[in-house]
Amino acid sequence: MNRKWVLILVILVFLPAGCTMAPKYTRPESPVPSAWPTGAAYSETKSAASAPAASELSWREFIIDERLQKIIEIALHNNRDLRLAALNVERAKALYGIGRVSLLPSFNAVGSWYKGLVPADLSSTESAMITEQYDVNLGISSWEIDFFGRIRSLKDRALEEYLATDQARRSAQILLVSSIAQAYLTLAADREAFQLVSKTLEAQEATYKMIRKRYDVGMISELDLRLAQSQVDIARRDVARYTQLAAQDENVLNLLVGSPIPPALLSADLGGVIPPQEISPGLSSELLLRRPDVLAAEHQLKASNANIGAARAAFFPRISLTTAIGTASADLSGLFKSGSGVWSFAPQIVMPIFDARTWFAYDVTKIDKEISVAQYEKAIQTSFREVADALAVRGTVNQQIAAQQSLVEAVAETYRLSNARYTKGIDSYLAVLDAQRSLYGAEQGLIMLRLARINNLITLYKTLGGGDK
Repeated sequence: MNRKWVLILVILVFLPAGCTMAPKYTRPESPVPSAWPTGAAYSETKSAASAPAASELSWREFIIDERLQKIIEIALHNNRDLRLAALNVERAKALYGIGRVSLLPSFNAVGSWYKGLVPADLSSTESAMITEQYDVNLGISSWEIDFFGRIRSLKDRALEEYLATDQARRSAQILLVSSIAQAYLTLAADREAFQLVSKTLEAQEATYKMIRKRYDVGMISELDLRLAQSQVDIARRDVARYTQLAAQDENVLNLLVGSPIPPALLSADLGGVIPPQEISPGLSSELLLRRPDVLAAEHQLKASNANIGAARAAFFPRISLTTAIGTASADLSGLFKSGSGVWSFAPQIVMPIFDARTWFAYDVTKIDKEISVAQYEKAIQTSFREVADALAVRGTVNQQIAAQQSLVEAVAETYRLSNARYTKGIDSYLAVLDAQRSLYGAEQGLIMLRLARINNLITLYKTLGGGDK
């Protein structure tokens, strides 16, 4: 008996050194260029080369505006999507724990009592008798000794799936931070546009009153009066529209945060928001490999690779062990007396001879790996496209803003001159109306471009993977 227990201890000591039959993992080649796109659309992206990389900045370092920081902190505690992502991580962690401890034997203590009638023809005394037995055992039940790494491969798969889930949580957090920041900025932009249309409405109403007086004394035609009235109605419509948009923007923000936002934390316009920190995309697209979604896809690929090892091990023998040591007696009082000890040692080996399901299962694991490779490459391609799009906006948005600002100034001067000529009776009101429309549209366009510039910083931070915290 002592030798057998020594053998068990030796197996327990050397089991962690067992190997797996999973193929050696090699990261697939990146299916995108090593450098970011170049050309006229990306000319200004080189100016931010000295800025820190997105992966070096936590969201608190990237988002500078203190009010927006407070809103994001509230969301990180309240948002249900992020809470679900965190719970999924805990679930994957628990599943990995199950796979890890499967390598170890489970010890069980079992107590039993048996009482039964033995007929005369089966009894050693040739007469019917009642037998009774009490026993208590401590032992191992059907422990699979992982010589060929089947359980170890399943454990590795569970680990990679856990790591993939953790990266998905990181991705969800970065997406939440960026979505809140962009929703916050959209609300500020629509509030600023509301202020613009409100001022425009006031100006249009004043102009309409002046034209109405001139019409009443017969100085102008009814056409000018109706044209002025149409501008008032357009401005009134836009006031209602931006009132609606601002309310909807606030509803979106409240949903993302998970609770109503105190009004003091909201900005009245874009000018009241401190833009985020400038970041650099770096010189190489290799930074994409740090993105949480790309890392999650790679961990899923590693999990598929480990699953092949488990499928391969299914072709080899399975060795299991059942052993126990304890005490037994026909009387409860004699259960722990000297000489009542019992033990058992029952190793078992199962050698697969023919099972077609095993071959098909092995084929499935190889196909699963190819699917994971394709998904990993698609994740890299998608991330490259997202970053390239953000860089294209970054390289041109300042030029658009400068041109739009110049347009606003030119159209404002046109409106001033047209209005002066109309007042002096030189031009018709149609020229004034055309200039008003152009100025109104140009001012709205400038607000949207300023919003696009700040949103682009947030998009670039998100597409480059953001920071870890």
